[in-house]
Amino acid sequence: MSSKNGETDQVLVEEKSSARIFTLNRPKQLNALSAAMVSRLLELFLTCAEDSSIKLIILKGKGRAFCAGGDVAAVVRDINQGNWKSGANYFRKEFTMNYVMATYSKPQVSLLSGIVMGGGAGASIHGRFRIATENSVTLRILTFLQLFAMPETALGLFPDIGASYFLSRLPGFFGEYVGLTGARLDGAEMLACGLATHFVQSERLPMLEEALVKADSNVPDVISSIIDEFSQIPNLKKNSAYHRLDIINKCFSRRSIEEIIATLEREAAEKNDDWISSTIQSLKKASPMSLKISLRSIREGRLQGIGKCLVREFRMVCHVMRGEISKDFVEGCRAILLDKDRNPKWEPSKVESISDEMVDRYFSKIDDEDDWEDLKLPVRSNLPAYAIAKL
Repeated sequence: MSSKNGETDQVLVEEKSSARIFTLNRPKQLNALSAAMVSRLLELFLTCAEDSSIKLIILKGKGRAFCAGGDVAAVVRDINQGNWKSGANYFRKEFTMNYVMATYSKPQVSLLSGIVMGGGAGASIHGRFRIATENSVTLRILTFLQLFAMPETALGLFPDIGASYFLSRLPGFFGEYVGLTGARLDGAEMLACGLATHFVQSERLPMLEEALVKADSNVPDVISSIIDEFSQIPNLKKNSAYHRLDIINKCFSRRSIEEIIATLEREAAEKNDDWISSTIQSLKKASPMSLKISLRSIREGRLQGIGKCLVREFRMVCHVMRGEISKDFVEGCRAILLDKDRNPKWEPSKVESISDEMVDRYFSKIDDEDDWEDLKLPVRSNLPAYAIAKL
């Protein structure tokens, strides 16, 4: 199964007896998922599912990132050219890939060394094993340890790629906190909250890969025991947000964005706490519309399987792409990714200006486009118990 030339060199393929190692190969772009990469990964996963000789998939990134998200700049170009459907179809294929990974018949081991953001979470978190590291990387002018973030609300989007499924299943209301604020987590925090299943020092990853290939097994317990031999339990930093789960639960369990912010502001008035202040600032800088639809999405995700979450999120993405309710996605990408003035002009500019009817429209089926369909997910069969549990 050799890589085709040209665009599919963006995903490198190594054949290792009964394992396949896929490497995301756009290091200069921090392995942001292009349309070609999504198509190639989906093709590879579907092909490997049909090959009984392949027992294990290992997914990793080349360079200092696992994957810094989807290539939203290309999507915005399509929208600006009047072609929202092209951008939406990128998400259609990406969400299909997320579903295939979430319901895969063979174990997927993702080596999350470096940056994991947005679409990078979708390509890994749905898999059976997610291995975080301590690996230091540089992003803009800040240096982070293992970095995980869902920064979509700062871009006028919302946590998609099935995030309403996995964020809603984090302890307490930590998922609402991460999804709404775009908080950055390091490897220890990813392990503590369950986004990662293991923590392995980056220098040991090559030896772990070799051991996994040598094991020649598709039994999750066997694979887990091998990873356990290389893993450790890292210490959470003193200032980790995960130590603040009590206050996060108190504030982010509220029914609305307005109540969440008001509760945080009451806490700030009682305590001189930089973390509370920065959390309030993160929420106030984000797109008000993104905050509204993100909170509802995560709340609905608590009661839905991965398939229903992805179908709903695709409807939401389509409304975001069309821009008929708000154009915050284009404006957010302009301010953060293109012009980089970091001064988006959100419209509506306040959460109080957003009606329930406006939010409802994001969750409605698009029925005024004759040639447009909801997300149709592939039928899955012969699934292991850990995949069936997600349906």
